[in-house]
Amino acid sequence: MFEVFGFYKFVKIPYLKKNKKLISEILTKKNIRGTVIISKEGVNGTISGKGLDIKTTIDILKKVLKFKDFNSTNKTKSLFQPFHKPKVKIKSEVVPMNLKLHKMIQKKDSHVEPNKWNKLIKDKETIVIDARKPFEYDVGTFKGSVNPCVDNFRDFPKYLKKLKKNQPIAMFCTGGIRCEKASVYLEKKGFTNVYQLKGGILNYLKKTDQRKSLWQGECFVFDNRVSLKHGLKLGSYSICSGCRKPISSKNKNSKKYEEGVSCPNCHDNLTDQQKTRFRMRQKQINLAKKVGKRHIFQKEY
Repeated sequence: MFEVFGFYKFVKIPYLKKNKKLISEILTKKNIRGTVIISKEGVNGTISGKGLDIKTTIDILKKVLKFKDFNSTNKTKSLFQPFHKPKVKIKSEVVPMNLKLHKMIQKKDSHVEPNKWNKLIKDKETIVIDARKPFEYDVGTFKGSVNPCVDNFRDFPKYLKKLKKNQPIAMFCTGGIRCEKASVYLEKKGFTNVYQLKGGILNYLKKTDQRKSLWQGECFVFDNRVSLKHGLKLGSYSICSGCRKPISSKNKNSKKYEEGVSCPNCHDNLTDQQKTRFRMRQKQINLAKKVGKRHIFQKEY
């Protein structure tokens, strides 16, 4: 069993190249996989490994970056290692929004606990915004939510400008970081009733009884588990090897679906050369399975 740990912290981080090297060494030494993004405004990441190794890595990470606690964390379990390798990236922003921040604590506390979220989003006056990408929204979302249909989060402010400043706004995303930044943007623009789901969708699915839940569908995650259900159980979606978008069992019944090659989302956009290359890759995966070997593109690897 692997522990998957998601986290973020808005804090001033100097010496990015030096810290990237240190974090990379830590992940490799402790056999931790996943992605960590650092910028001058903070850190954001999801990593996976054995429980004690995760704990040790997190303790060292906080010591290296010189802070005591994260703004938010979420813990889930996986029967297999959901990441292929460790990656540490330097970005200009931990969430690309053309809004660089260092002191997130300046904004008011607008976090809503999962047990109070249903009441907020049931209010007819509240506009419920899914701050994720359209393909994530299609996998699952809250009843009555709207999605801005923004593929690049940098364009999110264009949508936010259309909202009324005195209208209650409830935002949510997978783990909370996208809403964290969007809420700061709105408050800077004079919005007074901005709320966000504490810990994101994952925290809600973990703590909310499915019988009382307003969540519909599954939650897409950016690792090889692909999607999670209530109780953070493994979902039913898989990833198309052609376009890297989530696909359902319904998608797999389409004539445009070919394992390891294409799905209804990308079949018509792929060239014959690309399809040939993808078929060769899938052939290698199938051969590896036959002899009991693991292949880097296998989900369970």
